[in-house]
Amino acid sequence: MGDNPSRSVNATAGDLAATSSRGQGAGYGTSPSSYDEPPLGGGGALPKKSRFSIETGFRALSTASGAMVLVIIIAIAVFLISKAAPALSANDANFFTELKWFPNEADPSFGIAALAFGTVLSSIIALVVAVPIALSIALFLSHYAPRRLATPLGFVIDLLAAVPSVVFGLWGRDVFQQPVRDFSIWLNEYFSWIPLFGGDGPFGQSIMLGGLVLAIMVLPIVTSLSREVFQQTPGMNEEAALALGATRWEMIRTAVMPYGKPGVIAAVMLGLGRALGETIALALTLSIAFDISFNLIENGGNSIAANIANSFGEANATGRGALIASGLVLFAITLVVNMTARAIIYRRREFRDSAA
Repeated sequence: MGDNPSRSVNATAGDLAATSSRGQGAGYGTSPSSYDEPPLGGGGALPKKSRFSIETGFRALSTASGAMVLVIIIAIAVFLISKAAPALSANDANFFTELKWFPNEADPSFGIAALAFGTVLSSIIALVVAVPIALSIALFLSHYAPRRLATPLGFVIDLLAAVPSVVFGLWGRDVFQQPVRDFSIWLNEYFSWIPLFGGDGPFGQSIMLGGLVLAIMVLPIVTSLSREVFQQTPGMNEEAALALGATRWEMIRTAVMPYGKPGVIAAVMLGLGRALGETIALALTLSIAFDISFNLIENGGNSIAANIANSFGEANATGRGALIASGLVLFAITLVVNMTARAIIYRRREFRDSAA
């Protein structure tokens, strides 16, 4: 009936074992191996990020590509400046204000004023004519035309962008010149009191012809990009405008156009860049003249790119340097246009994000 010695010893040993195991589970064990295992219910350390991974490689490739673009732009600028410097130092006239272009003479005298004026004026005419038509076509294809009609029309407009510029130039000179001449004569007969349409002729190979050919070349670029932008408008915005009682045009004006404005600006600037750098089409349609005139219908006009195409073959060393200097001016104009477009788009994006 007394206590069993074996049971007391076993119970005491079990209590000590349980206490020891609880201490080790709580992290108080003396064995070094007890610190290697994480406590129950806790997670281990996050895996270390690999130093070389696909994401790291892609980021490095993207950074290198962006830096390479900047390096190429700087290299082009350095090349143009180095090749143009000897001709500019030999020039007897002010390069930025002189109208004449005689770089092949013994005493070279040349300037960029008339060429830059013709380049900008023909590009402005192209945008004034092409942008309203392009936006109208883009809205029609994206919100009015049925799909079975919009799809083939979109393909046809996209194909216009693949036509070489020399084809547009030959078409403008041999086919489109006569209708433009007749239209210029009509404008001169009834609106000669406006300086843009004055003069005594001849008419035909004018800055108007060059600008209209450029407008046809710019049209597919602005149309395609604007159509894609309009189609990206969120459907909820359009449905909300229609649910509030807006007509289809009011819905486009209040929901589609504000949303797509940055994209439209980008499309217009891309078209402007195409117009500024066009060479062969203007070389075939303009009558070479080195003067500044706002008359749009008289023969004349010139551009930087067209002058380079027409004069490079017969230019001497100084003449080639002068043409490269004019190309440097065109390079600067294009950079300013693109930077302005980026600034406008960035400001519009900031405004839209803050409004959201």
